[in-house]
Amino acid sequence: MPDSDTGQRPFRFHRSSLFVPCTSEKFFAKAAAGEADCIILDLEDSVALDKKQSARAAAVEAINTVDWGSKTVAVRINGLDSPWTYKDVVALAENCPRLDLIVLPMVNAPQDVRFLDTLLGQIEAGTGCESPVGIEGSIETALGLANVEAIAASSPRLEGLGFGAGDYAANMDMPNRVVGAADPNYAVLAAPDGAGVRERHLGDQWHYAMARLANACRAYGLRPKDSAYADFKDLEGYRAAALRAAALGFEGKSAIHPSQVPIANEVFSPSLEQIAWAGGILKTMEELQRQGHGALAIDGEMIDLAHIKLARNILAKAGRMEAGQPSSQAGA
Repeated sequence: MPDSDTGQRPFRFHRSSLFVPCTSEKFFAKAAAGEADCIILDLEDSVALDKKQSARAAAVEAINTVDWGSKTVAVRINGLDSPWTYKDVVALAENCPRLDLIVLPMVNAPQDVRFLDTLLGQIEAGTGCESPVGIEGSIETALGLANVEAIAASSPRLEGLGFGAGDYAANMDMPNRVVGAADPNYAVLAAPDGAGVRERHLGDQWHYAMARLANACRAYGLRPKDSAYADFKDLEGYRAAALRAAALGFEGKSAIHPSQVPIANEVFSPSLEQIAWAGGILKTMEELQRQGHGALAIDGEMIDLAHIKLARNILAKAGRMEAGQPSSQAGA
C-alpha cells in the first residue's frame, strides 16, 4: 500500500522469496531463521484439497507466533477460481497484524486485483487496521501476460508482480518439464561453416514473457520477481536463471529450497565491483558537471548522464543493505 505521506509504495528487499508449504509446520521456524528476504507461506499448489482448512489455520498461527524478524511475511492464497479464496483473505486480514503481503495467484485481469483490494479494504475498515496489507500478483497465464500492463496499473495496493513459469508453460502448451529451466528444443541451426558443420544455438523461451512483465512493473513502480526453478539440486542452473532475470531488471527470484536462497541474495545484490564502479563514475561525472561537461569517455566507453542514474541506483541499494534496512520508501 502506498505510504500515506509520500504516495509511494513501500520498498522491500525481495532478492529471495522462499516458499514454505503450510502443511509443513516444522519448517516455519527454520525459514524464519534463514537467509530469505521474504517468506511466502503457501496455501495453494503445495496443499492438498483436503488440507486447505488446516493449512489456513496453520498459516494464521505461524504468522502470529513465529519471530519473523525483519523479513517480509507473505501468504500465497488460493486462486479466485477456487472456493477457498475469500476464507483465506478474511482469516488472514482479520487475525494477522504481522502480515505484509498477500500473493494472488493466476492474475488474469485488473479486476482480479481490484477484487482483492476491495475485500482487504473492507476488512481493514472493519477491524481498524492501521497497517494495510499489500498485494503481489502472479502472472501465470497467456491472458495474464496479455493484460499485464493494465494489471500493473490496477491498484495502489499492488506492490509487485511475479512470473509463474510452470503454469504459464502449461497454459501455453509448452512441453517444458523443468519449471524455469531452458528447453533444449528451443534452438536454431546456424548456416553450415566451411566444413559443413552447423552449430546449434540455444534460445530462451521465457524471454518474451519475462521482458514484458519486467517492463510493465518498471512502468508502474512495481517489483518484478522471477519464477521458481523446480530442479533444486541444479544450483548452477538456478544461478544462470537468476543472472538472466537480473539482466532484465528483475529485483529477485522465488526459491523452493533453502539452498537456492544464498544464490538469489548474491545475484540480486550489488557486487563490490559494481559498487566501486558506481562510486567512481558518480565522483567523476559530478566533477565534470561542475566544469560544464555532460559526457566523457572512460576506457573507450562513452559515459553520460544515464550512467549517473544507474550509479545512484546501485549505491542506494547498497546503502540500504549496509544499513540493514529491509524496508524503506521507494525512490528514497
